[in-house]
Amino acid sequence: MSDIIEVKHFKKRFGSKQVHKDVSFSVRRGECLALIGGSGAGKSVILRSLIGLERPDEGEIRIDGVEITKLRERDLLPVRRKVAYVFQNGALFDSMSVYENLAYPLREHTKLTEAEIRGRILGQLEEFGLSGNESVFPANLSGGMQKRVGLARAIIQQPDIVLYDEPTAGLDPYNTKRIQEMILALKAKGKTAIFVTHDMPSAFAVCDRVAMLLDGRIHAIGTREELEAAPGNRVSRFINGEEL
Repeated sequence: MSDIIEVKHFKKRFGSKQVHKDVSFSVRRGECLALIGGSGAGKSVILRSLIGLERPDEGEIRIDGVEITKLRERDLLPVRRKVAYVFQNGALFDSMSVYENLAYPLREHTKLTEAEIRGRILGQLEEFGLSGNESVFPANLSGGMQKRVGLARAIIQQPDIVLYDEPTAGLDPYNTKRIQEMILALKAKGKTAIFVTHDMPSAFAVCDRVAMLLDGRIHAIGTREELEAAPGNRVSRFINGEEL
């Protein structure tokens, strides 16, 4: 299975703080990789860099074979059509209804007719258990529903890769399970994913491998069984909620 995401020798400094010292990892096509690590480790910075919202100081990022770190903004557009970013808070437009939130990227970035847009939106909402909420505004949705609408909007253009930034943060067990089910359904369709989280049960429920970001590098990467096979190491302590 070929790699669709490749990060090589990624380095990033913010002021005097060297956050990423030398980060390298890859994600295979159709795989879900969990990216874990303590607060401030720079997990979200890596996600944002995968769509060109951040630029590494050094290193390479390849998306489906295309090195993106030096691309101009307009040249990033084809990459961004392949990669969806699911923001932690949903990032919905408060002044737009659910329907208009989902229609916006389709109107901006596709040549679909209004009838085709409507068909895609209604189908997506039905798939995610959100039918009947087309006219509702985000402020009137629960936190769990906002996240589901945010995920629906992120994938409405049918990307190949989905980047999840803490998608289950702050959710109750019911809504956490719904998000897990949605991610697994997308995975079954062949979507590649990176899942940034502190929610280890969700990471293990939906991901094939786990990568731990620690001290500016990928400290360990592997399956759950591989990472748990070395009791007492820093990865297992993090997984078990112990002090690093």
